[in-house]
Amino acid sequence: MFTLKNTRLTVKINPKGAELTHIIDNKTGQDFIWNGEEWAKHAPILFPAIGRSTEDEYLLDGKLYPMQQHGFATDYDFEILEQRTDFIKLLLKDNPETYQSFPFHFEFIIIYRLEDNALNVAFEVKNLTEKSMSFALGFHPAFNLPGKFEDYQIRFATNDKVLKTFDIVKNPFPYRSGKLTTFVQPVSEFSLERQMFADGLVIFDNKINQVKLSSVLTDYTVSLEMSGFPYLCLWTKEDVALPYLCIEPFSGLPDVINQKQELLEKEGNHMLTAHEAATYKVKLTFDN
Repeated sequence: MFTLKNTRLTVKINPKGAELTHIIDNKTGQDFIWNGEEWAKHAPILFPAIGRSTEDEYLLDGKLYPMQQHGFATDYDFEILEQRTDFIKLLLKDNPETYQSFPFHFEFIIIYRLEDNALNVAFEVKNLTEKSMSFALGFHPAFNLPGKFEDYQIRFATNDKVLKTFDIVKNPFPYRSGKLTTFVQPVSEFSLERQMFADGLVIFDNKINQVKLSSVLTDYTVSLEMSGFPYLCLWTKEDVALPYLCIEPFSGLPDVINQKQELLEKEGNHMLTAHEAATYKVKLTFDN
């Protein structure tokens, strides 16, 4: 386990998948990241796919390739490129196994950096192939919610007047129907309700720059600022009332139900030309 620390926070990162496992307030001992047994994940990184592919496969130039749910980044140990007390730079490169399901050469770099009561996360994807590369990237942190789920609220920073979400169909895994729906809650601020997550994930098709998750009873606040991610997802388990909420920046979308996806044409995916790179950033700020 990798450890980062400053005067305010202690962060632990699993080499496998470069996954955040703990973000602990040094003064109070509060762990902001979910670590319950009912859902074994903490903050998985989704690459190069988001969600379940139709029949666990996709098309590339008419040829079928296998793709597991949320891609394969969570299966591999990341290599340390650089590390300091409050900073770590990690790397995942393609290998013969990844090439069987994703026939591209790439570098996937993740940087975690502590700054006072904030954790800055940067993702860089480099296409090392002599052809265009299409991929999805998602950051999936689950935040602990001490007390009652309904005692927390969400606030968005957006100029949009109406919130739009992708209609979700469960079969039994969540896919998109291909339609958009209007989110009935107020644009700027709304309280959490279990009923919102009856279909599982809620993916917003809005330009949202910042999300604040806060308690109406305590000083608990998590603020997430994102750059480069066009979509935002909220999720908690729909079949078990667990005390966490995932706030997920997405660059990419789940498949449309029963449609085999041609990777280079897939809606929401990011396309990189030969030897091009893309950078995404997230800043997580914590108060308790």
